[in-house]
Amino acid sequence: MSFDLSKLLRPHILTLAPYTSARDEYSGKLGIFLDANENPYGSITEQDFNRYPDPYQSDLKEKLSPIKQVPSDQIFLGNGSDEAIDLLFRAFCNPGKDNVILLPPTYGMYGVSAAINQVEIRNVSLTEDFQLQPKLILEAADQNTKIVFICSPNNPSGNSMRLEDMELILRNFPGLVVIDEAYVDFMEQESFAGRLDEFPNLLVIQTFSKAWGLASLRLGMAFGSKELIKVLNKIKPPYNISGLTQDTVLEAMEKFPKVQQMVQSILAERAQLRKDLNEIPQIERVYPSDANFLLVKVPHADQIYADLIARRIILRNRSKVTLCENCLRITVGTAEENQKFITELKAWFEKN
Repeated sequence: MSFDLSKLLRPHILTLAPYTSARDEYSGKLGIFLDANENPYGSITEQDFNRYPDPYQSDLKEKLSPIKQVPSDQIFLGNGSDEAIDLLFRAFCNPGKDNVILLPPTYGMYGVSAAINQVEIRNVSLTEDFQLQPKLILEAADQNTKIVFICSPNNPSGNSMRLEDMELILRNFPGLVVIDEAYVDFMEQESFAGRLDEFPNLLVIQTFSKAWGLASLRLGMAFGSKELIKVLNKIKPPYNISGLTQDTVLEAMEKFPKVQQMVQSILAERAQLRKDLNEIPQIERVYPSDANFLLVKVPHADQIYADLIARRIILRNRSKVTLCENCLRITVGTAEENQKFITELKAWFEKN
């Protein structure tokens, strides 16, 4: 089906005049800067932070482009993936009128952003094995449906969605299809970032928080058509990524082989953790995972969760989430951390 971005956007976004920052007017790095009301004497720290950063993170995108195999003008960088999610609601969803489709159990920030922006949520539950229901998703959409959020690999279940189901939705959904690939580095399936030209209604979200180990820096990525990325750049805060974050990630990208090494270590530990959990008779199910965590069904999840916290082992209790009754989400730790957790879990079952 044809896709017209301009018809999907909120009308005032089309004519919005964005804020023009001093660094929009001059992007050079050398000169006498008397334009941005900065402190000319530097900073109170040993490292100078007195100049505003590049508002469009040009160097970072140029370096990221060959790694992700996406042209730099089809990359948006945000303050975590959550910024891109929030901007999508602002750009496309009229409060009190439009709606989005969520697929529980899924990442919680989609719903939070919808609530903040007063946008109706239409929930279409995943199947019991945490897969999409394309027919029901398409049937739930109407003329005011703007976005469907697909988390793959899914949080909290950990599995990837079936490729043919996502393709079916991309070809038939009337609005924007957001595929959140925060855990892309841990899955075997190819990223949809390589298929942007095929699907103009697609936005792919990724992050530096997981495989790269840069969660504290809060840097998320979004990949889409040039037109869609222009919209996100138009409505974002002018300096949404700090200069310190940009410089740190630029340096980090020189060490990409280390990312791959850490991913392999996490995958090996995930396999061992799965094996150890499956050897505990009381464990009811360890779900398949393409992420850096495992969803595990146990008896008495609330009590196990609370008692392990008392032992300073912190898990995520997902028992109140759709389809996740008595389920704990366990992030893959180091070999030592995982073994300590298994030991404490076995001890809990022996006592109870």
